[in-house]
Amino acid sequence: MSLQHTDLAVETLRPGDDGYDAAARAFFATGDPALVVRPRDPDEVAAALTHAVRHDLAVSVRSGGHSPVGHSTNTGGMVIDLAHLDDVEVLDPGRRLVRVGGGATWGRVAAALDPHGWGLTAGDTTSVGVGGLTLGGGVGWMVRRHGLAIDNLSGARIVTAGGQLLTTSEDEHPDLFWALRGGGGNFGIVVDFDFVAQPVTTVHFGSVAYRLDNPADLLRRWRDAMRVAPDELSTTLVLMPTMPGAPPSAMVLLCYAGEPVAAVGDIDAAIKPLLELGTVTETSISERRYSEILEDAAHPQGLRLVARNTLVPTLDDVVIAAIDRLHNTPGPTAIAVRSLGGAFGRVPTDATAFAHRDAEAMVVWGAMLSETATDAEVERALVPWRAVAAHGTGTYINFQGSATADDLASAYPPATYARLAAVKRVYDPDNRFALNHNIEPASAEQAGCPAA
Repeated sequence: MSLQHTDLAVETLRPGDDGYDAAARAFFATGDPALVVRPRDPDEVAAALTHAVRHDLAVSVRSGGHSPVGHSTNTGGMVIDLAHLDDVEVLDPGRRLVRVGGGATWGRVAAALDPHGWGLTAGDTTSVGVGGLTLGGGVGWMVRRHGLAIDNLSGARIVTAGGQLLTTSEDEHPDLFWALRGGGGNFGIVVDFDFVAQPVTTVHFGSVAYRLDNPADLLRRWRDAMRVAPDELSTTLVLMPTMPGAPPSAMVLLCYAGEPVAAVGDIDAAIKPLLELGTVTETSISERRYSEILEDAAHPQGLRLVARNTLVPTLDDVVIAAIDRLHNTPGPTAIAVRSLGGAFGRVPTDATAFAHRDAEAMVVWGAMLSETATDAEVERALVPWRAVAAHGTGTYINFQGSATADDLASAYPPATYARLAAVKRVYDPDNRFALNHNIEPASAEQAGCPAA
């Protein structure tokens, strides 16, 4: 045991300790950090950061550990695991105002809000962390009904790189609050979020499977159906991986989230067009508690997953043709096209750091390669994807499996990025929070500061 780390009065795991291996491993990556710390309050978060600065340790912040690029762990640095900061507290029942710890998972949140008849639109799986998903935007099953997770956020408390605990909202540190809504983990460690929950008890949730005779035609029909669909209906069209000996197939995943007591006729009218898109092979739709629709995530063993996404302003025939060609390339790949619009699109572009409000759909592509696949093999797999990405105007950082300069340029329009860099200069001038889709602090000239 290294004596230089014995002065840290926070629950700590070191290499060789029981539980260290599991704590060092994230959903998409395995690390070898010098320390994994699990603070229980903001003071302990600040103490951990002070220790990391003193010993020049890179810092990863872990909420649920689902970062596609493995930022939830590292090698040789410190992982600040927020697992103990997972409370879900009702602050104001009349306003449905709830405070959620930065280390809570969306499954825990859904279960805690269910007895109140409330829900929050975020996450597709139970184990995804509230912190990481919210800071990136937060696309969920009610995205067309209630927008992104950040669109339901009224405030947050954050420990900055300097160890200060700040409360942020539209009235307090408004620039920081703006940046937290889509700017990722660049500005500090959010210990809790204040959300306005939505009244939701049950939803109609499930899937419709189709024989895939003509992918482009199915995509067009689905697009046209969603263009006139009510906001209450959110869907994703999935072109399934081609399996040996099995016919090609596709599936629409759907969630209808109406008023707490929705008219049966409205529900049927919204879902009916999805049953007429093509040859239906199976239908599984039922009324469920909203808290029950999140699924458990599992990482396929023996595989290296490569994921990319792009946001397209218009799902026109040119984009659909590119998706069709991508689907026809060899190899085990899946394509998911998620409908947006509705409440998602009614937020002004500059209201949050998530700026791509004009997107009609998000296209997500995933390739399943051998876990021994080389970077060169990954690059070859990416070639057909780039023809689709060329039609997009942005990326959603929570689903992006790389964090290059090009990825940042896609995630943030120039004006948004410049504003984020200026906020970064104020709250993390030394770029302590670099293990993310990293925004470097603006220089004095870039930030508009007078020369020294």
